[in-house]
Amino acid sequence: MAERKGSISGLSDDEAQEFHKFYIQGFVGFTAIAVVAHILVWAWRPWL
Repeated sequence: MAERKGSISGLSDDEAQEFHKFYIQGFVGFTAIAVVAHILVWAWRPWL
């Protein structure tokens, strides 16, 4: 069987780190928007 070089995804280490950086930024942004949306809905109609 042929020996693999690099990662399973085929990305180099630098490419994987860059992808991870943007993925985390997107996740943090999405989470921040979700938290703000929940706070606004809570202020409009508290559910507890």
